Amino acid sequence: MDTAAGVSAMIQFSVRCAVPFLYLAFAASSVHTLYPGPLSQWLLRNRVIFGLSFAAAMAWQLIFILWLVNIHTTHYMDNVYVLRDVIEGVLGYGFLIVMTLTSFKFGRRQLSRKNWKALHKTGIYFLWAYAWSVYWYELYYYSDVQIIDYLYYWLGLSALCLRIAAWFQKQQRKSTNNPSLIKPTSFIGYAVIISGFIAASSGSSWSTPAHAFLLDNPLLSFPELYLPYYPFVPFLPVFTIIAGAWLLLRLEPGQND
Repeated sequence: MDTAAGVSAMIQFSVRCAVPFLYLAFAASSVHTLYPGPLSQWLLRNRVIFGLSFAAAMAWQLIFILWLVNIHTTHYMDNVYVLRDVIEGVLGYGFLIVMTLTSFKFGRRQLSRKNWKALHKTGIYFLWAYAWSVYWYELYYYSDVQIIDYLYYWLGLSALCLRIAAWFQKQQRKSTNNPSLIKPTSFIGYAVIISGFIAASSGSSWSTPAHAFLLDNPLLSFPELYLPYYPFVPFLPVFTIIAGAWLLLRLEPGQND
């Protein structure tokens, strides 16, 4: 704690302690939808506990962040501070605080069921994006990549894919089509999904041109200072996978009737 490097290491360590709880909370309902059973029921029943554990670990991280800002201010301003990152962090902690308070009965009573669901769904996606994008950059922008970075990156993507798969299954159940049949047009959707996974596995080969295209254009570069996650390069593979799942549904005969 006497050096900025030591405090930064503790910030990183606290995140690594927190992220598994976030992923569990993020994926619990989807696992139960896809694989109903005692284990998935246990995950769903304890989703709030996972979320509160994540909040506790992030509160621990906040102590180190404030320590870095106030005690090692020069290092922070010269080597860490980026306005957009501050905005992302403030929004993330804002969501986390409100979600934590409304996880208890006294807080939940202050919101309608619809508003509570909207808050927690928006918040959990924002927090997932924050955590997962950190590991995307670790893999594809920094040289000191560790095994745990790969682990958290792919676990985070897997958690999102479980949510996409659960959504897809629910949409299929609403359809009158036989979900077990693979239509010729389905291969378009599968091809898009596969291309998304290929992009997720090879970010170092395409992310630099993508950043250059989005940030070298004055009209497109302006939001970089203020808009969280902009220019959304880590999420391009995710958007591709989502588009593929959507195409699988839309290209099935009868979906547009």
